[in-house]
Amino acid sequence: MSLINSTVKPFKVNAYQQGKFIEVTDQDLLGRWSVIVFYPGDFTFVCPTELEDLADIYDQFQAIGCEVYGASTDSHFAHKAWHETSEAVGKVQYALLADMTQELSRNFEVLIEEDGQALRGSFVIDPEGKIRTIEVNDGGIGRNASELLRRVKAAQYITAHPGEVCPAKWEEGAQTLTPSLELVGKI
Repeated sequence: MSLINSTVKPFKVNAYQQGKFIEVTDQDLLGRWSVIVFYPGDFTFVCPTELEDLADIYDQFQAIGCEVYGASTDSHFAHKAWHETSEAVGKVQYALLADMTQELSRNFEVLIEEDGQALRGSFVIDPEGKIRTIEVNDGGIGRNASELLRRVKAAQYITAHPGEVCPAKWEEGAQTLTPSLELVGKI
């Protein structure tokens, strides 16, 4: 069964953000758009490139009212050490969630049980705590933060404009579609 439109299950994890250890819960996701980006592990190879890509446009996510969270099964202590030693990860200003019990990864159905690591899963969550988009990649396939941002904007748009849909390659400001009998067979 797909997680699309399901509500995020309750969770509570430790995290590292901007020089501090904090706690993040499902309640922190409510009232604003959120993105959780799961990655396999700290001190790896593709992961820092993805976190840096997100860090480079984090301000664009914030500008549209969307908070970003990175998540792996590593500890918040490992997140701090990685942040302090990796030039790429050192750019990260969003919270890095420590899913040491693997409950969060299980809840989002990205945990590779035999490895104790998460797949590369990206989840866009609306202000009501419902999952609106999902992308899950194999460990060797990195994601594109700009595409994730585009998907957040599309989810925000269709939420604000019921009855409209965003076609392929839709970008903010582009034309949308209003499904109707008149459109059948004309696209």
